[in-house]
Order: sequence, then structure tokens, then C-alpha cells
Amino acid sequence: MRILQINTVANSLSTGRITEEIGNMLLENGHESYIAHGRKQLNSTSNLIKIGTNFDAYAHGAYTRLTDRHGFASVRATKALIAKIRTIKPDLIALHNLHGYYINIQLLFNFIKESSIPVVWTLFDCWAFTGHCSYFDDINCTKWKTQCMQCPKHKKYPKSFVDNSRLNFNDKKNLFTNVNNLEIVTHSKWLANLVNQSFLSEYKVNVSPSAINLDLFKPLVSDLKEKFDIKDKRVILGCASVWSTRKGLDDFLKLNKIIGKEYQIVLIGLNMKQIKLLPDTIIGINRTESIEELAKWYSLASVFVNPTTQDNFPTTNIEALACGTPIVTYNTGGSPEAIDKETGEVVEKGDVYGLYDAIKHLASMNQKTLSDRCLKHAQNEFDKRIRYLDYLDIFKKSQ
Repeated sequence: MRILQINTVANSLSTGRITEEIGNMLLENGHESYIAHGRKQLNSTSNLIKIGTNFDAYAHGAYTRLTDRHGFASVRATKALIAKIRTIKPDLIALHNLHGYYINIQLLFNFIKESSIPVVWTLFDCWAFTGHCSYFDDINCTKWKTQCMQCPKHKKYPKSFVDNSRLNFNDKKNLFTNVNNLEIVTHSKWLANLVNQSFLSEYKVNVSPSAINLDLFKPLVSDLKEKFDIKDKRVILGCASVWSTRKGLDDFLKLNKIIGKEYQIVLIGLNMKQIKLLPDTIIGINRTESIEELAKWYSLASVFVNPTTQDNFPTTNIEALACGTPIVTYNTGGSPEAIDKETGEVVEKGDVYGLYDAIKHLASMNQKTLSDRCLKHAQNEFDKRIRYLDYLDIFKKSQ
């Protein structure tokens, strides 16, 4: 098979690493792999295709701000991509994130319908079936089930000065439905349930949890505690590619005010402005592309805390488990689906004192036993050598 994947980034951040691992799996099984991407990229074993330029992305962003028509710019870049696709002649197109200021969904889906190339679309959020937002559970909005309009989140990502949610919803519905030979993949049961209530319900939805490379994410010994002079403390770790209120940054600040002196909060993925605003009692670290460095932080942490208030199936959860670290997460989206009663605890959104109680409970347990349970759970449920074969099966059946 010759497979072309399309995603915002290549081998960077969670979605980029997923596309890279799918590409590796394809190559290992004798298939051809291409990854078309709009923005950031790292070295890849697949054939990379850059969609547009940095200027194209900035122009798409400006167009979105002025019109609320995210996904309807990047005309020249998308036409060039379609020309490449015609040359490559893939047996299947694997779509991932289509938002992110890099592709024109109208041109892309008109081509898909015209070409009849089979499509497998992995959804990481709700953007595909709303008129604007990527998540709506924070405001309990249900307009997406019938007709988006007067969007209360049009000033949130993808930010716009105006509201065009009604037109966006109708155009997406027309473009994304009635596609022959299209299947959907979600990493959580939570998102699959939402898809089945949306205008995408005509398609088969395959639920396959995210997977990671257990040869990379594994328990590692390091001198990070000595380097940061926290060797006598239990580390409460938080990690995100972009920190915001949605990811729980404000709740970490609240948690920091109530934890005992035996604990140390470490947050990875902050920008320099956020680091400067942190209290001295929290250690802030820039985003890193080093998987080894991430694995070392996961490994030394006593608990990984994920106070996200909008999410699908955070990869950070399973990265922590693979390094032997238990999870405390808010009851958000599919985040609780990564753990069981032996590998973490679930707390209701906004309950910072509940987070602390869960942290203390996990800290009181036998740490070796707890770590072993986390490792076993990760090996049984999230090993890429098992999970990405799910994709291979779906790809083959879609032919």
C-alpha cells in the first residue's frame, strides 16, 4: 500500500509523533509512507511533503481572524498539495488534524470526492463537526448536534473578530458528509460517542487508544533532582505542549498554595513569559522535543497531574504511565480512559483540594508496586507495536 497522511505537523508534538509512528509501522510492514504537513517538522523516516509556506500560514491566520472562515484559506498551498497527491497516487489518504491554518478543506474534500480515494480520518477533537470550536464541553453547548450559530466561543481558538459559525457548520456538513469509503478513528470512547451524535454519524467509527514507543518512554535514571536541588521532595509533574487555563495552569497555581513542603511542582512546556510569572516555588521548563528528557522527568515524578478541562485522550497520560508514574486527572473527555483503579485517580473538574487528596493517597501507597502496575498497564494497552497495527487493519479493510 502507498499511504499519504495529512497533519498540521510532522514528528512534532503529540499528533506529529502519532503520524510518524504510523509511518514507521507502514514501512516496517513493507508499505510506502508519505506525510504532508503544514507547519513544524522534525526528521522523519517517511517522505515529507510541506504544505505551503510560513507566509501562507500567517495569511490563513489573518483570514481566520477577519472572517471566522478557518479552513477556507490556503488555496494555492492546497492546490499544490492536490497536484502532489495526483502524482503520488496513494491507495489511501489518512487525515489527522485539518485545523491549524494550513489547508483548504473545501478544495481537499472536493478532490477526495472526485478521486474516490479511500479515507481514514483520525479525530483528535470536535472541530470537524462544529461551526467554530474544537471543544464545547466547558460551556455545555449542544448547538453542534443540530445547527451552530451565534457561537459564544468565536473569540477562542481559532480566534476571530466575527462569528460565521452558521455558515461554517453548514459548509462542513456539506463537505464532510456523503464521502464514499471514509472511516473515522478516535482515541477515546468519549469522542466516538460525540461523533455518533453529530452529522458525521453516517460513518463507521473505530476506537483505538493512542499508543507510544515503549522503547523511548520507559523508566530512566537521571540527576535532575540534584540539578534542580529537589532531591528530598516528591515531584508533582505537569506537562503540556501549550499551557493555558484549559490545560490547568491556573489550577496548578492554586494547588501550589495548599501542598505540603514535601512536594515540588514541575511544569514542562511553558513559554518564557509564563515561566517569569511563576512563583519561586514552582519549577517551570520550556517545551522540549527531547523524548529522553521527558522520560526522565516522568520517571522521577511521584505523580503526573493532568487538570485539563477540555481534552480527548491526552498522550501525556500514557507517556507518564509508560515511565511507571501514576496519574491524577480531572474527569474530562477521554482523559480518565487512560487509567484504571490501580494506576491513578479521577477528580471532578475544578476540585483542586480533590487533586491534593488524590496525590497524597497515591503517595501513601507502596511506590514500587504502584510503578509496576503503571508499567504493566502501559505495556498491555498502549504499546505502539500493538495499537498501530489497528491502523494497518483499518487501512487494509478500507481498500
